[in-house]
Amino acid sequence: MEDINVAELKERLEKKDKFVFLDVREEWEYEDDNLGAKNIPLGDLPHRLDELEDFKNEEIIIHCRSGARSGNAKKFLESRGFSKVRNVLGGILAYRAL
Repeated sequence: MEDINVAELKERLEKKDKFVFLDVREEWEYEDDNLGAKNIPLGDLPHRLDELEDFKNEEIIIHCRSGARSGNAKKFLESRGFSKVRNVLGGILAYRAL
């Protein structure tokens, strides 16, 4: 599925659109600054897939600091059969720069 830019993410969060929101940064990064997403660090993702299993066919939007880790998480989830995964381009850095 096509990635999402930070302006579209901000708009969707403000409208309270329905999607699964995932933050794949480390716990300490999440504690410092978060957008309200569920935090599953990228390294933990393979071991915590069961937490996302119910959302396999729902839209999942993933973000991290800059978009690199979330891009890897997107590829991983797609390889496990998740069909509607989107990466936030530029991550939280770009979001905070809006």
